[in-house]
Amino acid sequence: MQIHLIDGTYELFRFHYARYNRDPRYGAQRGVLKTLLDLLEGGATHVGVATDHVIESFRNGMLSNYKTGEGIEPELRAQFEETEELLRLAGFTVWPQMGHEADDALASAAVVAATDAKVKQVLICTPDKDLAQCVTLDGRVVQYDRRREIVYDYQGVIGKFGVRPESIPDYLGLVGDTADGIPGLAGWGAKSTSEVLWRYGHITDIPLDADDWDIQVRGAARLARTLRERYEDALLFKRVATVALDAPVAASADDLKWQGPLDGFNQHCAAIDAEHLATRAFDLANKS
Repeated sequence: MQIHLIDGTYELFRFHYARYNRDPRYGAQRGVLKTLLDLLEGGATHVGVATDHVIESFRNGMLSNYKTGEGIEPELRAQFEETEELLRLAGFTVWPQMGHEADDALASAAVVAATDAKVKQVLICTPDKDLAQCVTLDGRVVQYDRRREIVYDYQGVIGKFGVRPESIPDYLGLVGDTADGIPGLAGWGAKSTSEVLWRYGHITDIPLDADDWDIQVRGAARLARTLRERYEDALLFKRVATVALDAPVAASADDLKWQGPLDGFNQHCAAIDAEHLATRAFDLANKS
């Protein structure tokens, strides 16, 4: 079987801010439901959806400037729980996260699914760079950007970032991630970071004196000095960028099989002007 793991928060934001969305109060919910029905129509059978029930997580206690829910538009914030309930009623397995983030749930679910011999491949469906660290060398776990229709396997991650998947937390720790509030280290840009990590793999393996580097990197002395002076910060940023694998998710891949809509689905769809999507979902259930 093939497992599709969906970043529900990303999808909700994506559809809310879509140029064609003329309904800021309910349009994003309809968009998320539609794209998941598209997935089923394309042949998906086992689907798990991770959401950020709240934006804050354990990482806010690690890094003061880490992302929060501050500034989220009220119309969008109101749809967090509503979308979780809509997808649950549609028959999808949903993991609302409190304490952890949706990324942690996706990573945790990928580990669970990949241990099942029946699972041929796990597709983590999000463009979020954090999840690239979950991609495996054997091709069983890949990252799938559905909007751009690009699958990133092990070599694909290397082609995109210039580092191996297992070095992604180190990469984000050094380069930073403005979307998440990770500042990175000054001067450590994408090019120099990928060159250094391609050679050394992890922050802890990078010599702190540029004279000990056996690669030629522009500004090596400055980079090494910055790393030496802010070494503990770099390690902290890496920990913040590392996905947790203990988030609450399904106990097995079999739990992700889509069984069709539940009682109350029609009513919820009617409330958000999505009767046509309800009809489509029941049609798909009858064909499965």
